[in-house]
Amino acid sequence: MIGVEPVARPDAPLARRNPVAKLAAALLFSLILVATLDPVTPAIAIGVEMALLPLFGVRAGLLLRRAWPLLVSAVGVVVTLVLFAADRSGRVLLEAGPAVVTSGVLLTALGLVLRTFAVALPGVIVFATTDPTDLADALVQNVRAPARFAVGALAAFRLVPLLGQEWQMISMARRSRGVEAGRNPVARLRLFVSTAFTLLVGAIRRGTRLAVAMDARGFDAGTPRTVARRQHFGMADALLVVGAVLLAGGALTVSVLLGTFRPIV
Repeated sequence: MIGVEPVARPDAPLARRNPVAKLAAALLFSLILVATLDPVTPAIAIGVEMALLPLFGVRAGLLLRRAWPLLVSAVGVVVTLVLFAADRSGRVLLEAGPAVVTSGVLLTALGLVLRTFAVALPGVIVFATTDPTDLADALVQNVRAPARFAVGALAAFRLVPLLGQEWQMISMARRSRGVEAGRNPVARLRLFVSTAFTLLVGAIRRGTRLAVAMDARGFDAGTPRTVARRQHFGMADALLVVGAVLLAGGALTVSVLLGTFRPIV
């Protein structure tokens, strides 16, 4: 099961940075990449992100395990564009009934898939190297976020690992009652949807109970709250944010120089 606890080496240079600085760097790096549809810019960005993994203390294998849903989304993007893309320009590579695969469709699909990875990976790295409590403290101290929001976000992060355990419990309970899909793909899909709905209902009930319990303990009080651990935002943290902007801008510049830049209009 994959949780949200830090999995990087705590002594890694970039893993030690302020949580707000890492979050801001990831957001700015991702937002700049959204400005283009070409595959060159996100490909360069992915190369930069993978090169920086050792500085965050994250192993590539662990990152792949955390980012596996992106592979599913990538397949969905390719299939959707092949079937429903309006622009069929370029050389026809494959024609099978309503599905017409052209070089233009594949280029667009490649750009979207790479951009999905380039935009999502920074967030995965940040939350893999950040303790939720430190993030909540930094939001309150450095961003002046409301304590109610920060504590609520902390509680949500702490509950995420329970979803995997809950899914396993539901699956084992149904298996013990003889509810299995076997090799039938339709039955597997039905069982997956049913399990997901059960998990959603349980998560809503748990969240409601937690909200009531937190209100009863004064987490909704208007009085100022104290902090146990100081989160300092120093020069190294500012350089991390500036470096993220420069790297993303450099990727866009290379795309423009190569003539592949395709702005979103």
